[in-house]
Amino acid sequence: MIFALILGFLLLIIGIYGMLTQKNLIKIVIGFSIVDTGVHIIIVSIGYIRGKTAPIIDASVDIKNAVNAVVDPIPSALVLTAIVIGLAVTALMLSFVIKLYQKNKSLSIDDYQELKW
Repeated sequence: MIFALILGFLLLIIGIYGMLTQKNLIKIVIGFSIVDTGVHIIIVSIGYIRGKTAPIIDASVDIKNAVNAVVDPIPSALVLTAIVIGLAVTALMLSFVIKLYQKNKSLSIDDYQELKW
């Protein structure tokens, strides 16, 4: 799982770099999505325990020994919730980008001076 942890941090760094260095609004939104994916991979890789099964009680998992045989379901549930929230936030950001493009006919962040100091 060390590979997944490294991959998650790599995606996090790439996404932050993309958000901070790009001038195109679409690329900034893509950078945010990459950061979001990196955080999800990090959380899942931290919550994984080698040699344990999914937190589903069935015939393969003894009920008396289930606590010691399954992975903690909380990180997985948090990541599923975070995926849905991240998708909604990405859709909202893209709708803002569409409205900004319709108003100013540009996707460059340098063309938007309204809220700059």
